[in-house]
Amino acid sequence: MSDTPARLLNLLSLLQTPREWPGSELAERLGVSPRTIRRDIDRLRELGYPVRASMGAEGGYRLVAGTAMPPLLLDDEEAVAIAVGLRAAAGHAVVGIEEASVRALGKLLQVLPGRLRHQVGTLNSATVPLLAGDGPTVDPEDLTVLARAVTARERLRFGYRAYDGAETSRQVEPERLVSVGRRWYLVGYDLDRADWRLFRVDRLSGPAATGVRFTPRPLPAEDAAAYVAGKLRRPSPSGTVVATVHAPAERVRDSLRPGDSEVEPIDGHSCRLRSRSDSLEWTAMRLLSLDCPFEVHEPPALREHLRRLADRAHHAAGPEARTPGPALGAGT
Repeated sequence: MSDTPARLLNLLSLLQTPREWPGSELAERLGVSPRTIRRDIDRLRELGYPVRASMGAEGGYRLVAGTAMPPLLLDDEEAVAIAVGLRAAAGHAVVGIEEASVRALGKLLQVLPGRLRHQVGTLNSATVPLLAGDGPTVDPEDLTVLARAVTARERLRFGYRAYDGAETSRQVEPERLVSVGRRWYLVGYDLDRADWRLFRVDRLSGPAATGVRFTPRPLPAEDAAAYVAGKLRRPSPSGTVVATVHAPAERVRDSLRPGDSEVEPIDGHSCRLRSRSDSLEWTAMRLLSLDCPFEVHEPPALREHLRRLADRAHHAAGPEARTPGPALGAGT
């Protein structure tokens, strides 16, 4: 192999495999002499790659951890495997790695050849994950588009479905993606409304970068996470849940995510729960998971949803379980 840059890349790719390579084996793989391998190892070290050599009959070369991560050289199978894994991590909202997964996925898809992008898409369309727990799902493709636009400071255009079901078209300067539990939010400046807005990503449709770059505006909060936290804590007439739960306040707090709801003790055996929610289904399942009696005071739509759930449950339990009376937990 006479092309020195190509040979160095191939050598670096081999050294990234977690094993020691005898110089003779590297020379055979690359079709050069052991002396050329030693010279190429020196060049890699000059470029900052920490290649360690060990002496003896079983000795060889291997790449060790350094102060900076070298560019990864992946073969086709490795690149596809990583892309599929990153999509899964982003879509399942694994705590702590969601946003990093999206950023990494965006970078990887940007440099993947077309044939490998097609292979990744085929694998994802042919597999169905078993989701653990409840919550909205987000298309990793949408997350990738949003992450690229955030990084590139590029305006976005997308459709958006509001809480009341109204469909609108938005043009936004994206600031940041923020994950909260199993939900993703996009913080951005809405150009049509001339104000900052918070968008649930599972309600976005057809996000696309417009190609127009923008200068970041000052965010009205310490950072994007603080902005999202403030918005989610703000009471909303259409999404405020008020319920009496017949269980000690401490037990109810332990069953909910920190900061998700306000729990005030009424006495030693009951408490008042206040929470903001824009999903009746999610709130109903969360209340039922407390496994204790409760009454919903607000909103009326949640009480009606609980009654429908109770009717379906009575029907599923069989005729002997169908007794007259109010639905458990629906309140008055």
